[in-house]
Amino acid sequence: MKQLSLTPGTVTLADLRDVWAGAPIELAPAAWQAIDAASEAIARIVASGRTVYGVNTGFGLLAQTRIPADRLAELQTNLILSHSCGLGEALEPRVVRLIIALKAIGLGRGHSGVRRIVVERLLALLEADALPVIPAQGSVGASGDLAPLAHLAAAMLGEGLIQLGDELLPAGQALARLGLEPLQLGPKEGLALINGTQVSTALALDALFAGERVFASALLAGALSTDALKGTDAAFDPRIHAARGQPGQIDVAEVLRGLLEGSEIRRSHDSCERVQDPYSFRCQPQVMGASLDLIRAAARTLEIEANAVTDNPVLFPDADDSLSGGNFHAQPVAFAADMLAMALCEVGSISERRTAVLVDPKMSGLPPFLIEDSGVNSGFMIAQVTAAALVSENRTLAFPASVDSIPTSAGQEDHVSMATHGAMKARRIAANAAGVIGVELLAAAQGIDFHAPLTSSPPLHATWTAIRADVPRHDRDRYLAGDLAWAKRTVLDGGLSGDVERRLFAR
Repeated sequence: MKQLSLTPGTVTLADLRDVWAGAPIELAPAAWQAIDAASEAIARIVASGRTVYGVNTGFGLLAQTRIPADRLAELQTNLILSHSCGLGEALEPRVVRLIIALKAIGLGRGHSGVRRIVVERLLALLEADALPVIPAQGSVGASGDLAPLAHLAAAMLGEGLIQLGDELLPAGQALARLGLEPLQLGPKEGLALINGTQVSTALALDALFAGERVFASALLAGALSTDALKGTDAAFDPRIHAARGQPGQIDVAEVLRGLLEGSEIRRSHDSCERVQDPYSFRCQPQVMGASLDLIRAAARTLEIEANAVTDNPVLFPDADDSLSGGNFHAQPVAFAADMLAMALCEVGSISERRTAVLVDPKMSGLPPFLIEDSGVNSGFMIAQVTAAALVSENRTLAFPASVDSIPTSAGQEDHVSMATHGAMKARRIAANAAGVIGVELLAAAQGIDFHAPLTSSPPLHATWTAIRADVPRHDRDRYLAGDLAWAKRTVLDGGLSGDVERRLFAR
């Protein structure tokens, strides 16, 4: 992929999607000037003998403890080692790439005071695909994502583990393989590396980017199901949605109209007496549109946060001011993650209801459980049960993490965001919803088969063709787990939904 030149403060979601997909990055020249200016300001502050939090003091409850000049490097190193307390599974490479890029972007704003070599080392790891092993658990989303970011920083010091290509190596050994010396930290550099919301933001972005694919695939599935049901597209008339005025609803209705336009199946029942379909079909613009508005709102928050200065204290080099605040508190990310969780939970919920309609001959007019010779064959009976199980799990997971808080650090950090937990839940909800929508895509394709030789619209026929290229028609019972796994993977890969995704989400 083409190398991206990122200007901290103006990085876009499109840039971040490319980083998520593995694109190499560099920082624009202006960023290096800002980094140097902030580093020089820290040097002046240290030389002046001023007491500045995080530069020559302890941390948290120990902030009143003054640290002598000859122990400042020890202070920063001990901070990293003592905070490397994560547990759980290692974060996926795509998420670690985002974390490293986001940390470089934040430091590149020039308000952190690190030396140029710190950011160069981050970019060197990214360029070499040398990814520190970062445990997923241990952050409450305030004072920064302290534990997971400490594991990132520790790898730069030669501690912990680094995944180098296909090899999992001790960090010191991996650095030596790359010709890099373990980093020696200067004043404030350890604190700048572990303060910040980069882990929770990267996790939320991972949920967002997966969620965009899930959402677009759900619209394809919903349109295909509408044709399989021989449903009406009258409910997607633009006048209905303009009268309400909700932007997501208007956009979803437009996409659904475009997906169904030109369907032979739709034209075949122009004169039928049915005037209304079940809500899961008829109200797609209203439900999916509201979800789209939430996803877009979360995306705006996360784009801002990706460019933000979120460590503490915040340095202003023009006046050599170092101001202690709370930009590390990840409440905006927590709310964004919870919005994604709720939106994607509903996307899966309404999809499962459409599948339930299709497998019910009383509702759909199709063979029971979408298979001939039912009774001997069970068809999609248990595929729908699997979708229902995933929806139920998502409803439990969708309870907001952002309303929770637990005091830490001897009460100094007495209100926290739980953003990392919220983002982890949102990712799981997205994966579950992908499974639900995968089931619907297979069920809808099976429903379309029963209307042959009539075909759906050109875009929906292309979707049906792509499904049938890998999953044959379900003529009699067979082992279905492989088909469901293929469908879920295809949803998460965006293999069917690229055109819809590009229409709905900013690029």
